[in-house]
Order: sequence, then C-alpha cells, then structure tokens
Amino acid sequence: MFNIKTLFFTSLFLIPTIHYGQHTDEINSNRPGESMSAFAVGKTVIQVETGVFGIQESHSLSNYDANGFGLDFELRYGAFLESLEFIADVQYLNEKYTYPMQVDDRSDFKQAVLGAKYLIYDPNKGYKKEANIYSWKANHKFDWHQVIPAVAVFAGANFTGADNPYYFSPESAISPKAALILQNHLGDGSWVFVTNIIYNYIATDYPSLSYILTLTKGINKKWSAFVENQGIKSDFYSDAIVRGGAAYLINRNMQVDASISTNFKDTPSILYGGVGVSWRYDGRYKEVHLLTKEEKAAEKMAKKSKPKKGFRLFKKK
Repeated sequence: MFNIKTLFFTSLFLIPTIHYGQHTDEINSNRPGESMSAFAVGKTVIQVETGVFGIQESHSLSNYDANGFGLDFELRYGAFLESLEFIADVQYLNEKYTYPMQVDDRSDFKQAVLGAKYLIYDPNKGYKKEANIYSWKANHKFDWHQVIPAVAVFAGANFTGADNPYYFSPESAISPKAALILQNHLGDGSWVFVTNIIYNYIATDYPSLSYILTLTKGINKKWSAFVENQGIKSDFYSDAIVRGGAAYLINRNMQVDASISTNFKDTPSILYGGVGVSWRYDGRYKEVHLLTKEEKAAEKMAKKSKPKKGFRLFKKK
C-alpha cells in the first residue's frame, strides 16, 4: 500500500502545469456515472447534478436484507480560473435493515465531500490536426494524439458526524480525499474514456484506494450511453461494481438520465437504479478564445510589425 500511495502522490507533481480549461456549448455532466470528468465547467458557471435512487442489498454472512432510497446532489462552480471548479458532493440515504430477529432503520448523509478540481493539462489546447489533401489514407489513419489524456487533480475532504450511522472510524469525521483524473476523446470525438484513481479517507483507520473507468458514447445530438467499472479496496470495504445507463439532452443547459448498478459478490450483493437531472447556468460566462499555434505565430508577427509608440512615420514628398 505504501508504494501505491507514494506513486499516486508523486504523479500529481510530475505532470507539466499548463493552465487551460473548457466550457462546452452543451452541458457536460458527470451523471449518470460516478466518475469525475477532467474539465471544469467554466469560470462563473454554476452546475447542479442531482438524482434519486433505490437500493436493494443482501449480505449472506451477516444475514440481513436492506432496502432503501437515496438522494444524490452535486454542486459545481467555476471560479477564479477557467480551469478551476469548486465541488460540493452529498448523498443522503434512508435504509431499512432486516435481520432474523431485528429491524434497523438508518437514515443520514452517507457522503458529504467539499473540494476543488483543477485541469492541469489539455492535449487539444493549441492542437490542430492538419488535413493531407494528397492522401485519403493519411487522413483516415489512427490519430495517436487522442491517446494523450487531459489531466486534472481533485483535492477535498469528507465530513461525517459522530452520531451518523455510516460513521465508521474515530478519524473519519473529517478526512482528506484526493483523485487523479484522466480523460480521452476517441475516434470522431463521440467516444469519451474517463479514468479516476481515488485515494479516500486518508489518515483514518480504513483508507481506501479505488478506480473508476467510464466509457461514454454519443449516439446522436440528444442521446448518449455509458458503461462503467468501479473497484474499491480497503480493510473496511472492498467491491467491484458495474454500471450502465443513458442520458438525454433536453436543451443546451439541461439533461436527464437513468442508470442501473450491481456487483458480483454476496457480502453484500447490491442492486440499485436511479434517475436524475443536470442543469447549468452560464449567463455570466465570457467565452475564452484558445489560440492555435498558427494563430499565436500570426499574432506575434502582427505585434512585431506594429510601429512603436513615440515614433511617427512621415511620407516622403
């Protein structure tokens, strides 16, 4: 575990720091998956991603069945920099646990995370694929540039009260959370592959290391679908979860979604499905034009050719 921790935190500081961000014409939501995208929502943009879900759980060793429902709510706000966003992510859960001789009701915030995400590197910033007018094959060969991912980092903290039934460690009332986020746009851009490597509940009795792999396909201008795999490893809880679902774009600032999730073990087995909505307000956003290399060169030449202040040009008679 120590080697994994060392590699994870070292990687956060070895990546080149390039300051770029991205605001898309249409809303770019993390829902209905659980992974976090690399790109920020954009400076001054407010985005809300929320939904409800039902959950069914059964544990073969502890001999209980649980049924309940929950609410997910995530608030994202872009501030100070185009590539920086602040995030509040909470999950409220209400469950009934049924044992052979006992019924236990639980309801509280299972998750409450506050943090910030920063886009370190965007491989498409300043990149423009040149068309080869002499070769159809050259224009349709695999573009290795798309293998280079956008890179972002997240840092934040979990907040859990001591009287919370989901409170599992004396140190877990406030505990750090960090994540490395990679994102690739593949093919014609309609395929998006996101990788999250997450180190959670740091400095508690039960730190966890997890990953989330999400593949999303834009089917058309309105519909998209996704599949996702999440793996969690800790001394308190380990699991492997798969998800799938779809989202529908109502307008450029709103989408609705639905998803279903399950795992492949019985300690416990889980099944849950949900629906949600994502909405953003970008009325105060000012578009940032990101120059290509050619545009930068032209701008530089224009500045050089511009007469300096303090000198006048006289036409010779």
